[in-house]
Amino acid sequence: MKQRPYQCGIDAAVDVIDGKWKVLVLWALDSGARRFGETKRLLPGISEKVLTQQLRELEADGIVHREVYDQVPPKVEYSLTERGRALNAALAPLNAWGKERIALLEAEEAAAVSATAPAA
Repeated sequence: MKQRPYQCGIDAAVDVIDGKWKVLVLWALDSGARRFGETKRLLPGISEKVLTQQLRELEADGIVHREVYDQVPPKVEYSLTERGRALNAALAPLNAWGKERIALLEAEEAAAVSATAPAA
């Protein structure tokens, strides 16, 4: 965790979502509570160790709630807290910007391919 004081609000927000996987974990939990394995399947490429670490950090920051059910076999679900849902809402414009960027890059790539294709 970062030393305070933060320089600005962006600094404080980035401290919570820093790293490759945290925003993707937030996305995976956006539609409701999920078990660990279910969350991992939504995030191809993430290791169990990293997912565990990211969930613990998000829980420590009050973004994710971990619910342990007293049953055999043990059942644990992760869900977004109110603060986590607010963070996802704040990230929505960044998601929209990213989708526009993907479309632009794909259009540029298609134009480059067609420009280099031999004329028929």
